[in-house]
Amino acid sequence: MPAIKGDLVRVHYKGTLTDGTVFDSSEGREPLEFTLGQGQVIPGFENAVTGLEVGSSITKTIPADEAYGPMREEMVIKIPKDQFPEDMPIEVGQELQLQGPGGVLVAQIVGIEEDGVILDANHPLAGEDLTFTITLDSIGSKLIIP
Repeated sequence: MPAIKGDLVRVHYKGTLTDGTVFDSSEGREPLEFTLGQGQVIPGFENAVTGLEVGSSITKTIPADEAYGPMREEMVIKIPKDQFPEDMPIEVGQELQLQGPGGVLVAQIVGIEEDGVILDANHPLAGEDLTFTITLDSIGSKLIIP
């Protein structure tokens, strides 16, 4: 019986970038559990699982627009250094939580200049095509989704 919208599914997966680098995997952990049709995972992943039968696997490359979206230049901003506490260490790669109009936003420091700090609030996988190998482990109870 194939997995359909409303099914609670459990999957094992491995996600790789186009260069083969593994960025995430359920190996050694419990399967990922989510309900199809609820938007709990990226759209391309959900579409890849839909129609799978228990025990079957698929390898699917998901374009950036069905994953974490394109890299958006407007999400890269420069903040004056005087906006940071004096005693705060500032390092490239450091993640910060910023309060924005839509709630909390996570940004990574990607550059430090004499007069400011460059922050990137894009998802770390934005702009990336992602390849997933997915195995449907089980289908659980069904939720009615209109």
